[in-house]
Amino acid sequence: VQLQAYGGGLVQAGGYLRLSCAASGRPLSSYAVGWFRQSPGKEREFMAAINWSGVSSNYADSVKGRFTISRDNAKNTVYLQMNSLKPEDTAVYYCAAATNMWDDYDYWGQGTEVTVSS
Repeated sequence: VQLQAYGGGLVQAGGYLRLSCAASGRPLSSYAVGWFRQSPGKEREFMAAINWSGVSSNYADSVKGRFTISRDNAKNTVYLQMNSLKPEDTAVYYCAAATNMWDDYDYWGQGTEVTVSS
């Protein structure tokens, strides 16, 4: 499966963005999908994940209550709604697919850059 993340941009603190992760090659419904981010000089960190059906999800503590992951398998797309953005959310965001939410993520898309200005 090939993944492409998009929807990043420049937003002021307190604002919102919705990232999308579009899949091709295989149905995204076959996979759990996670969102990760990486800031300059920092390691990549987990943000959120959703299981294949959308029934189960989990979040990093740093984004719980602000970010929401969802999916539309008919559109082969997973979304990350990001609200109440903070400057520390500035990073390149990546989506990735795995067999299950707790497995290693084998398929990665290119990142989309999010910049939150103060």
